[in-house]
Amino acid sequence: MPEFPNRPRQLAFDLPVDSRYGVEDFLIGPSNEAAYGLVEAWPAWPDAWLRLVGPEGAGKTHLAAIWAKTSHAWTVPASEVIEDKVPHLISGGALVVEDCDRGLRDEAALFHLMNAIKARGGYLLLTAREAPDRWGLRVPDLLSRLRLAPHATIEPPDDTLLRAVLVKLFIDRQLVVDTGIIEMLALRMERSFAAARALVDALDRLSLERGRRVTRSLASEALAGISAEVGLSAEE
Repeated sequence: MPEFPNRPRQLAFDLPVDSRYGVEDFLIGPSNEAAYGLVEAWPAWPDAWLRLVGPEGAGKTHLAAIWAKTSHAWTVPASEVIEDKVPHLISGGALVVEDCDRGLRDEAALFHLMNAIKARGGYLLLTAREAPDRWGLRVPDLLSRLRLAPHATIEPPDDTLLRAVLVKLFIDRQLVVDTGIIEMLALRMERSFAAARALVDALDRLSLERGRRVTRSLASEALAGISAEVGLSAEE
């Protein structure tokens, strides 16, 4: 297809992405099957709480949404866990607290919440990118409690899961992409969920700006364009 250098580019808008968080939409592979199994095992958890750890974009929010639907849990960011809100937060009997390693403002409140929800016979799911030792916690009792909490870790994806994640991300954005392009991207990109999301976002934007479908040359341009940001390789 010929290029038209003087052809005006379309404006790219940040439209909402159709991210689906149903159990049927969660892609299972060796890197996340243990985490999925432990979340699905509820209410037969080893304790009242569970830590879910994994890198950005690994599917923690998706798994938490699956559990929240099953357990009828509320979901709040860690920044909303403050002492005055603890009685309300535990009143539903099940709670998801997301991004505990980034947004936690009141460590004493989280410690109180963990004790209170266990005393009530409820359940708590905590998500974070890293283990509690790297959260910068200052309350020793909270750190000790979190270290001992049952946890599941989502590891970086293998090649098969990475390809499946790319396909799902493209489908979420209603982009039709040839399998050959998926293979090329999977071979040349960083093996991480965050890199897959960044790459698909870049391709979606380029496709809108150029008014073109996703081609091999457009995919190569996206790889090159975000290499400095997420460490992708643009080599053939």
